[in-house]
Amino acid sequence: MGLATSALRSRTLAALTSPHGVDRYLELVNPMWAAHEVRARVVDVHREVDVPGHPPVATITLQPTSTWRGHRAGQHVQVGVEIDGARRTTRVFTISSPDSRPGDRFTITLRANPEGLVSRYLVERARPGTMVHLSQAQGEFVLPDAVPERILLISGGSGITPVMSMLRSLQRRTHRGHVTFLHYAQSPEHQIFAAELDEVRRSGHGIDVKLLHPELGDPALSPAYLERHVPGYRDVPTWACGPAPLIEAVKGAYADSPALRLEYFKPPRVAGSDAAEGDVVFSRSGASGANTGDTLLDQAEALGLTPESGCRMGICFSCVSRKSEGTVRNVLTGEESSLPDEDIRICVSAPVGDCTVDL
Repeated sequence: MGLATSALRSRTLAALTSPHGVDRYLELVNPMWAAHEVRARVVDVHREVDVPGHPPVATITLQPTSTWRGHRAGQHVQVGVEIDGARRTTRVFTISSPDSRPGDRFTITLRANPEGLVSRYLVERARPGTMVHLSQAQGEFVLPDAVPERILLISGGSGITPVMSMLRSLQRRTHRGHVTFLHYAQSPEHQIFAAELDEVRRSGHGIDVKLLHPELGDPALSPAYLERHVPGYRDVPTWACGPAPLIEAVKGAYADSPALRLEYFKPPRVAGSDAAEGDVVFSRSGASGANTGDTLLDQAEALGLTPESGCRMGICFSCVSRKSEGTVRNVLTGEESSLPDEDIRICVSAPVGDCTVDL
C-alpha cells in the first residue's frame, strides 16, 4: 500500500490527470480511494436524543479514507456534503469518539439545527453508505500527552462532544487519576450520551459525573458551588466547552487562573458601538446594499450570493475573502482593521461604514 500511495501522489501522475487531479478520477472508480483528499463513508447513524418539538441529536460513525491522519480528543473536523446535486456545503463538527489513528473510524455527534443545512442532512437523511468530504482534524482544545493526575471537565448542551471525546480517551488510556465531569442539559430528556454517562457514574473508577439541569436548581457555576464539588478548583487543570453564557460564568469563577482552557460552542459576539451606516459592495458579483451591521457573510447571503463558508464561527478559514476598501470589526473580539487589500474571515467580520469585498 505504501508504494501504491506514493505512486498515486507522484507529480507525474498529477500532471497526467490535470486539470482535475488524481483524486477526482479515483473518486469515480471508488469513493474510498484517495491520494490527497479525505473522504468518509457513513457507517451508522444513531439517534442520541429525540424529544418531540426539539431538534434531534445523532451520532454519525464515519469510516475515513486512508488519508485521514487521526485526531486528538477535543479536536473538530470540517464535513462537506453535496445535497440534491447542489454545490458542496461545509460545516464544522467536533469529534466525539476517543483519539483516533490514521484511517481509524471516528464519530461526530450533532444536533439537527432548524437552520443548519448540513446538520439536518446528516441527522435526518444520511444513511450507511452516504459519502462526505472531510478536512484533517483541527483545533488546540486538546488533552496533553501527559494528563495531570486530577482534572475537571465542564460542558453544556452540545458542548459535551469534545469533552466526551476526552473522557472516552481517558478511559481507553486507563487514566488512574481523578476526573470530575460537570455537564448541564436542558432536562434529563435532553441529556446526550445519557446511558453511557450513567454507566460511568455508577462504575466509578476515579470519574465523578455530575449531570445538572434546571429542575435540580441552577448553581450558576459560582465559586462556592465549584469549591464545594471540586476543592481548590482554580488550581485544577480544567477544560470547559459550551454556549457563551456558560463559558462566561466559568471565566468569572476562575478569574485569571492559568488552569482553565476554554472552547465556545457558540462564541459570543461583541456588539458594535455605533449604528450601522454606509454601503457594502461585493465587487466581483456587482451586488451591493446598505450596511445592516450584520457580518459580511450574512449580508452577502441576504443579497443572494453564496460565498463558500464552513463553521460560521471564525474557526475553519474557508470563508476568507479579500477586502479592498473599508473598515471591518471582528464580532468575536471587537477589534477593527482598516488595512487595504486585506484577507478577512467574512463570517466574523462586520463592516464599519463603507466596505468593498471581492465576492
